[in-house]
Amino acid sequence: MAIGLAVVTAGFIIMSFDSEPYGFGFLGLTLGPMVVLSGFVLEIFAILRDPNKK
Repeated sequence: MAIGLAVVTAGFIIMSFDSEPYGFGFLGLTLGPMVVLSGFVLEIFAILRDPNKK
């Protein structure tokens, strides 16, 4: 879960690095949201994963 939280945080940091006004560049509209979405997918996977399953 910590890795997913770090990926989500990294996505928001990437979005803040966009130099275009209002974040309308590649980092703010494409790369950052994709990283945030992948972090949320990791979080869902971490919640639903059964640690006792072999």
